[in-house]
Amino acid sequence: MAPHRLRSMDVLINVFVGLHIIGIASLLGGFLTQMKSMGAGTARFTPAMLHGALIMLITGVALVGIHQAEGHTVNNLKIGIKLAILVVILGLVYVKRDEERVEKSLFGSVGALTTANIFIAVLWT
Repeated sequence: MAPHRLRSMDVLINVFVGLHIIGIASLLGGFLTQMKSMGAGTARFTPAMLHGALIMLITGVALVGIHQAEGHTVNNLKIGIKLAILVVILGLVYVKRDEERVEKSLFGSVGALTTANIFIAVLWT
């Protein structure tokens, strides 16, 4: 039996998955570090949150494209829901990125939507 050889496409997929996780960490980390500020009404969307969401979008689209190019089936409903949630997150963060304070409900919505997107990715198989 020949040893398992890592294909270059597998390496590319793993790189994109790693970058996707970094994007999630940046977006969710930006939210979590401001939980106390959110309670005080002084939370704001940081550049790291915007960049994290953009990284998630770019790497997510790349991963779907690579999987489809390799002939794998993709759950279009799941990907569509995740994309819709991410577009809402990106819209909120982009529009409010320069404001010194973001409403608690708006800031909390971004955290809740980010968390929902993570659970959809992990639990929906």
